[in-house]
Amino acid sequence: MRLVTVVGTRPQLIKEAALGPALRARHAVTLVDTGQHWDEAMAGTFFRELHLPQPDHSLGVGGGTHAQQTARMLERLEPILVDRAPDAVVVYGDTNSTLVGALAAAKLGIPIAHVEAGLRSFDRRMPEEQNRVVADHLSTWLFAPTDTAVTNLAAEGVRRGVTLVGDLMQDLAARVAGEIRDPSTPLAIGAALGLPLRAGGYVFATMHRAENRRPDALRAWTAILGDAAAERPVVLALHPGTAASLADAGVAVPPGVHVVAPQGYRTTLALQLHAAAVLTDSGGIQRESAWLGVPCLVLRDRTEWVEAVERSGGRMVVVGLDLERTAEVLDRLADPADAPRLAEERARSLDLRAAGAADAIVRALDALPGSSHGA
Repeated sequence: MRLVTVVGTRPQLIKEAALGPALRARHAVTLVDTGQHWDEAMAGTFFRELHLPQPDHSLGVGGGTHAQQTARMLERLEPILVDRAPDAVVVYGDTNSTLVGALAAAKLGIPIAHVEAGLRSFDRRMPEEQNRVVADHLSTWLFAPTDTAVTNLAAEGVRRGVTLVGDLMQDLAARVAGEIRDPSTPLAIGAALGLPLRAGGYVFATMHRAENRRPDALRAWTAILGDAAAERPVVLALHPGTAASLADAGVAVPPGVHVVAPQGYRTTLALQLHAAAVLTDSGGIQRESAWLGVPCLVLRDRTEWVEAVERSGGRMVVVGLDLERTAEVLDRLADPADAPRLAEERARSLDLRAAGAADAIVRALDALPGSSHGA
């Protein structure tokens, strides 16, 4: 098959690193990078670290409103699809790049393969929810990472072309987990960042969702991080869009919260593994923390990754932006007196296995209706 794969954000680059080699072993793949995550810290380092091939086409859309990004992507992607005339377009996840890849392909009558189909937060105000719903209902192949995702699709009347494949991000995390287990890892990372980090002696945080960039939300979660920082350092890997929102709203990051640039893939995994706990609104970080066994507090009202919560043994809790609840859960799951020992034991016993999602997706592409290799 001739495939066009559309990426544009860090999580999509992780998924491409896991799936791309398997696709290229059987199919002719054209890689398109929309540039939705456009700067060196957000995307450039990921291409090098994950040994991704350079994109065949870079759209360079940069930032802007949802409408501006989407319009620029559509305008620049369509002629590529017309020229390449692929048998299918592969899209990942729930970003504007996902939406555009699906829309552009659908308008041209090109079948769509959606990786990470069926996830639902059931909050249609979220741009990510809007994107994933549209992509799912336009797709021929729907690769679901969880049983719940399959159930969600069935509830919407989508059954044909749905395949449960597991989580691609787990495949890649399993591939590199052994490289980050050393207990001296946080000391080395801390030295590079100019921070005195020790295993279990800090909290790792990320925040980037659109709903958490509103002024009231910014004030709420910075207060939560400031409260956590009263007992131990908080390392906040800050998305540039979130940084701009903080500046526009005049909201300062509290003392004890150390802002760092978004880190590379292995460093981000290591910062999670050796932390006392993780505070995040990121779907990707939620899953990685769950696989690593790290206490994770989800700073959202709900999550589409319900299995990660249900199967965490109580280590993952959706706390929203409730300061008192967050403080109570953080103290219970990551008591400062016990967190260093727990972090050391967690790293020593880590045995993360691949989900096998990449191979399952390649097999399904060959077999499902719409494939030139199918029956």
